[in-house]
Amino acid sequence: MKLIAEKRSKTDKYDVLRFVRNNGSCGDTLMPRQGILPHDLVHYVVESALPLRFGFLSLLARGAEVQAVMDEVHDKGNPHVAQEAVQAEAIVEGLQTQLWAGVFDLDAFLAGAASACTARERKPFDFGQLDVKSALFDRAVALHQQWQAAPYYSTLSLEFSPRAL
Repeated sequence: MKLIAEKRSKTDKYDVLRFVRNNGSCGDTLMPRQGILPHDLVHYVVESALPLRFGFLSLLARGAEVQAVMDEVHDKGNPHVAQEAVQAEAIVEGLQTQLWAGVFDLDAFLAGAASACTARERKPFDFGQLDVKSALFDRAVALHQQWQAAPYYSTLSLEFSPRAL
């Protein structure tokens, strides 16, 4: 799936993420400007690096509509949300916290991601021996720098391949 992040004008509060699935269908979603890498681009970092098959972007790539995925994944009271969808969202939230802090604290990241899963009554993701800083934080910082360097009224294109089911 091709992801096309569109940076709008300097005064806009939102940028846009367009996606073109491999079957040619497409859609888009607004990305609120928040001073760090946009949330949906953090999903790109997380879902590209980890073996998650049911994160936000993976579900979109398989044909789900944006609003349906957002409603389902962000509904903390929904017992039917897939384990991996919750884990992906929790990891993204934990990584965003680290990006706002500007430095990486592994223990704080792991605790934040775990507590977000626990709050949604799901098992936390097992990072095993993964170098989380390199795999997630450093890649998010690099993508943020690339996004920040992009001029207004430009786009940044990324390729995303969901993990096989």
